Amino acid sequence: KGCEPPPASYANKAVSDLAVWLIELDKSGAVVLPPAKPGSNRSLYCFTGGVTVGGQQVRQPTVFELDPSASVEVASASDTMNSCLVLQGKPIGEPVAQHGPFVMTTQQEIREAFMDYQKSQFGGWPWKTDSPCHPREKGRFAKYPDGREDAPK
Repeated sequence: KGCEPPPASYANKAVSDLAVWLIELDKSGAVVLPPAKPGSNRSLYCFTGGVTVGGQQVRQPTVFELDPSASVEVASASDTMNSCLVLQGKPIGEPVAQHGPFVMTTQQEIREAFMDYQKSQFGGWPWKTDSPCHPREKGRFAKYPDGREDAPK
């Protein structure tokens, strides 16, 4: 069982059909993704190892849209650990405006978010600089709740 979404979030509503799954398969592993609710979107991002999706070989890294109305098997096709991320949900049915780290529904809301950030840094930033917390030299990586780190090869 994953983490619960924030109580006032769209993700907390059953109609959202939101799912974020990290799939890790050893060399003999397989999992069947169940069908999603009608109207949902589902993407699969495979980033390590080699898998088959519905019997079709997939090379990493790759991302593609799955048919959310059908179940599909994701199975290991390599002798190493295989990792994939599934992102699923129903569209919110609102316009999307995006700039930098901000995603809102209008450009006006984007401007307001920038002004709010410039005024308060969203409640304050406890570090001496507003730069990212990780050094640029570290590059891209993922840190898991158990403390493991993974980086692209």
